[in-house]
Amino acid sequence: MSLTSRLRVILRSKSNRALTRIEDPREALDDSYEQQVKSLQQVRLGLAEVATARKRIELQGQDMGGRYQRLADQAQEALNQGREDLARTALERRSLLEGQVAAIRDQYLALAQQQAQLQDNERRLAERVAAFRTEKETIKATYAASEARVKANEAASGIGSQLGTVGADLDRAKDRVTQMQARAAATDELLSSGALNDVTAPLDADLERQLSAGATRAAVDRQLQTMKEARATDRGPGPNARGGTDAWLSIGEGPPLP
Repeated sequence: MSLTSRLRVILRSKSNRALTRIEDPREALDDSYEQQVKSLQQVRLGLAEVATARKRIELQGQDMGGRYQRLADQAQEALNQGREDLARTALERRSLLEGQVAAIRDQYLALAQQQAQLQDNERRLAERVAAFRTEKETIKATYAASEARVKANEAASGIGSQLGTVGADLDRAKDRVTQMQARAAATDELLSSGALNDVTAPLDADLERQLSAGATRAAVDRQLQTMKEARATDRGPGPNARGGTDAWLSIGEGPPLP
């Protein structure tokens, strides 16, 4: 794989990861859950406000009820004392209070009905939020497991695709080793033939090499002549022939050079 191709793969991988983070469904689920929780909090806040208003009217009604009873007692006491005028005043105030109590009672009943409705809404919304939270966590866990599986598969796929590159690298390395070995062998032959000068060799090494080659040729000529003479006189297979398992000891032996 060329450098350009590798850079293209890296950039594509980074852009895919960025898009994955943007489109991550887990973040969308968390955002939706937070919105639902906020809605539930608003419902509970409204429920608390309605309950507070209802309680305030209830206390006010209790005060009015106490006053209503006191006015009745005062009217009776004034009548017992012969103060019909005071009794009439107490009854007039009591009659006026009845209208106020009726109005407060209507408000109280309306608030009680609103509170009951809000409580029912709060209960159902809380159940939906709890159910959504359970489903959200389940989906997130499933997504995380799937994501881990995808990463593992991609890693395994990447390893598989890299094996071809590794094999190609090994083949190239083997080719280089073979070329280097062949080059070394060729230079050895050139040095031995004298075609190349060995700068590390001692002085007059070329003369020694030529003399050695001439001595080898002379020895081969003598052995060949000895074999011909032995064949002519039927004396055996060749010079210095030695039977038995120690025949190899005769290799290299021969008559001294002249």
